[in-house]
Amino acid sequence: MPLVFRKGDPVRTESGETGEVLGWRVCLEGGKWFFFYEVETPSGTFEAREDLLILPEDLIEARLEAEETRKKESARAAEYNASIVSIQYTHDDLAVFRVKPDGAKATYKPGQYTTLGLLGFESRLEGTQKEEPPTDGTTMVRRAYSISHRILDDETGELVPSGQDDFYEFYIVLVRDNGEGNPAPGLTPRLFALKEGNRLQIGKKATGHYTSELMGENTKTVILGGTGTGEAPHMSMISQLLSDGFEGDIVCIEVARFRHDFGYLATHKKLMGRYPNYHYVGLSTRDPDIEKKVYIQGYIGDGMLDELLGYTPEVETTHWFFCGNPKMLGVPQTDKETGVESYPTPLGVIEVLEGLGHTADRGRKNPGNIHYEEYW
Repeated sequence: MPLVFRKGDPVRTESGETGEVLGWRVCLEGGKWFFFYEVETPSGTFEAREDLLILPEDLIEARLEAEETRKKESARAAEYNASIVSIQYTHDDLAVFRVKPDGAKATYKPGQYTTLGLLGFESRLEGTQKEEPPTDGTTMVRRAYSISHRILDDETGELVPSGQDDFYEFYIVLVRDNGEGNPAPGLTPRLFALKEGNRLQIGKKATGHYTSELMGENTKTVILGGTGTGEAPHMSMISQLLSDGFEGDIVCIEVARFRHDFGYLATHKKLMGRYPNYHYVGLSTRDPDIEKKVYIQGYIGDGMLDELLGYTPEVETTHWFFCGNPKMLGVPQTDKETGVESYPTPLGVIEVLEGLGHTADRGRKNPGNIHYEEYW
């Protein structure tokens, strides 16, 4: 291989003598081109053909490692278009990532999503599930994430209208092995191995129809329900409503396994103290002091929401937004042969609300006031 040896390299000759490369030239021998190296040894200086010299193993490894690093840096420069400016950990497996794109930031509507991506050669967080087989190093591992929003300025505490930051905010949970034999997650173990300043790829545009634009002008009550990080798209919706001076009731209902999984709890408390029409309900299901598990379906169906508001949300003036676990949603399924629609089990929030007279949004031709986004 041309230029395997460099000036100053320590080498070992075919006879076992050690020396140092002084220079090189190219020469035709036997119909083939070879590199000939001038080597200085204790017994004198002589010229040796490239295939008759050997580099030390540690130097070979260092050269290979340097070449691999160069290739990775080249790939990152070609594929990545954003930097992590902040990582705020709620705990080891839950964090808010702030990602600043290169150049102008794409606009988005509250509730939309975009993608994040890392090349397959990027390290995975130690202790996470191993990929079998490993992802090819040149493959871009991508996943779509709803765009979240901080709502309040970190320093001043003032309301920050949605879309005014020069970074995107993402609320992400580290997916670990749940023991059910599922394939190893590709992206989150790599994301959680990153540090502030590291590079990654972000989608060139935001997309999605699950947006606050679905509300009508006569809306008086907005209910937003999420499971886990399904809360993310609602943060920008809440910010927009408050920034626009919405005077109706806004209720954010969040379900998580433990109270320490409520990543935006401090923000919600501040909002409730500042805006009389803002309400937050955190429902944890696995804390040891929980006497009865309450999910969003039960909170609404058993009348607890009505009790919080002091009235029953009306069909004509209420919009519902739900994002997260499909079991929480319970999206109706249509039989392809009969056309008959049925609800899945267990009981989902859509079935609960349609039983109360509300209607799920089934698209532009069949709009409703129950809007939803399945998170997986």
